[in-house]
Amino acid sequence: MRAYHPALNALGLIIMIFGLLMTVPLAVSYSLDEGIRFRDSIIITFLVGLLLWVVTRCARRDLRVHDGFLLVAATWVGLPVFGALPLLLNIPGLSATDAYFEAVSGLTATGGTVLTRLDDLPISLNLWRTFMHWIGGMGVIVLVVAILPLLGIGGRQLFKAEVPTPMKESSLTPRITETAKGLWVTYMLLTLACGLSLWWAGLGPWDAVIHAFSVTGLGGFSSKDASLAYFDNVAVEAVAAGFALLSGLNFATHYMALARRSPLPYWRDPELPFYFGVLAFSIVMLTLYLMQTEAHADLLTTLRYVAFHVVSISTSLGLSTYDYTHWPMFAQTWVLFLGSFVACSGSAGGGIKMMRAMILYKQVLREIVRSLHPNVVVPVRIGEQPVPEGILHAVLGFSFMYMVSIVSLTLLLSASGLELITAFSAVVACLNNTGPGLEAVGPASNYQALADFHKWVLSFAMILGRLEIFTLLVVLTPAFWRR
Repeated sequence: MRAYHPALNALGLIIMIFGLLMTVPLAVSYSLDEGIRFRDSIIITFLVGLLLWVVTRCARRDLRVHDGFLLVAATWVGLPVFGALPLLLNIPGLSATDAYFEAVSGLTATGGTVLTRLDDLPISLNLWRTFMHWIGGMGVIVLVVAILPLLGIGGRQLFKAEVPTPMKESSLTPRITETAKGLWVTYMLLTLACGLSLWWAGLGPWDAVIHAFSVTGLGGFSSKDASLAYFDNVAVEAVAAGFALLSGLNFATHYMALARRSPLPYWRDPELPFYFGVLAFSIVMLTLYLMQTEAHADLLTTLRYVAFHVVSISTSLGLSTYDYTHWPMFAQTWVLFLGSFVACSGSAGGGIKMMRAMILYKQVLREIVRSLHPNVVVPVRIGEQPVPEGILHAVLGFSFMYMVSIVSLTLLLSASGLELITAFSAVVACLNNTGPGLEAVGPASNYQALADFHKWVLSFAMILGRLEIFTLLVVLTPAFWRR
């Protein structure tokens, strides 16, 4: 057991910091005189973290590969327990299963909710829900990496296990601490700009803050049951979609552009042409298709709803302005499918990421050429850089496990009695950290009606997707626990 103490020691520190982050909604609750019991949640969370840290403090050392995987998995499984406490202690009748599901959905920036009457929920609780998006959007682990070295705990293995990108060896700065700080500064600046823009577009101050956390974290929680449809404001929708597009880009690209005060990093990012190209094609195609089916009254209304939902679902934001389950099934399925791959690597989005999709596409082309010319050498390139065979094999393995996860979890939910389209779309939405699915879990409803078993399966799917499958599966293999 002592072999796992370094990871558990770091986990104790993370839990303590997570407890301190609850002081943000606590301060809001006090300032608005809401009387929400955040203090109890903070005390419980901090004491558990402190106990774990003290018990394992003698085993502190630099984190190794095993430690990094264990810590990341334990953090994303364990933190929702503490994130659920403010909800469980302050929402009458909320079950432990529902509270954990809501917290997992918040921290993984999924946005699928089991709560209703959000309009009547205290501001501090709605703020906590979307604040969890913001913490999880970039990754709470990356935030802590900037602090761990101060306590003698290195963070490079931890960072490599957490950052969502197929090419994790590259760093923006020589020291991993500086990398984490640079990413978080960029993230905070984007959040500030989003909040001010939403306020300017017509939202009240608290709604602007709450939705800024949701948009930049690409989460999807809202303070309204009707999501952004409640405001019926084109300017708000445009701001939300614009910042969702920015949050769907690689934050390393944003950071380099800010650090160099130059737009050149955007021009050199090989994902951007595919990212914007797929979005533009989907918006035009679906707008023309829905005009033919007369789903909306006119072209501008059709374009308004199509453009917003293509961006929202593709980037895994998940906010909605219309119940798109009224569209023909082709349009619904297309939008759901976009959430599987459009978000860029290194972004807060979910799915397999555009980088992997590009590599898979180019690998298919290479195999076609090889079928015609068996002896030809055709390297797979991203930009001008050849993709190493190791990364290519990793992407192929990831894609296989991604499909296996969707099929397995869908069959599991279907076997337990859930209707097939609901089961499939719920698994896809949760694995991609998108939020709304189709049928019973569409944008006009939520996950409340599902059985507890379904919610636990989907909670697992959300964590599996947030950690990009292998980080969690590695910890679940018997070989990992053999020392």
